[in-house]
Amino acid sequence: MRHIGLAITGRPGVGKSTIFNTIVNQLRELGCKVGGISAPEVRISGKRVGFLIVDLSTDARGWLAKASYQSPYKVGRYGIIVDDVKRIGVNAIISAIKFSDIIGIDEIGPMELKVPEMRNAIINALKVNKVKLLVFHRELQRRDPEIYSIISNLKIIEVTFDNRREILTRTSEYARWLSVEAGCSGGG
Repeated sequence: MRHIGLAITGRPGVGKSTIFNTIVNQLRELGCKVGGISAPEVRISGKRVGFLIVDLSTDARGWLAKASYQSPYKVGRYGIIVDDVKRIGVNAIISAIKFSDIIGIDEIGPMELKVPEMRNAIINALKVNKVKLLVFHRELQRRDPEIYSIISNLKIIEVTFDNRREILTRTSEYARWLSVEAGCSGGG
């Protein structure tokens, strides 16, 4: 089984998603097809009200979680929108496994792992013989040792407030490496 990829972790708000999105865009410029999900936060008047779930290939969007939403699955004050997670998230990951050069997931965290079908899709994506670009929750090793054990085979970068600028200057290097490993470009 091939375990090649980049896994990004760090504290909330440190810039993990910025680095992920920068690398995804650079991979696309190199000719790579990146599929999977991202989960950007949604703010209204400066207050976080929830998180979207976005298909990286089609830009289809739904809600991952909303504040105070009644759901059988909750993380803190956020209720998981199960139908959207299955319709957008699970399908995006299944499609990435089948059709993408590189599987991207931002993030593998408590909300994404609450819905069993999504957790299974993520495990399948991690086990498939494709290059990965991931963001994972900093407590994943403690919260989900099974998934962490797979991720631990990848190159892991911990983003901090002190090193994030340096990591951002290296994103094109990471993108070239991932593209060569995936066989979707000459690597520039």
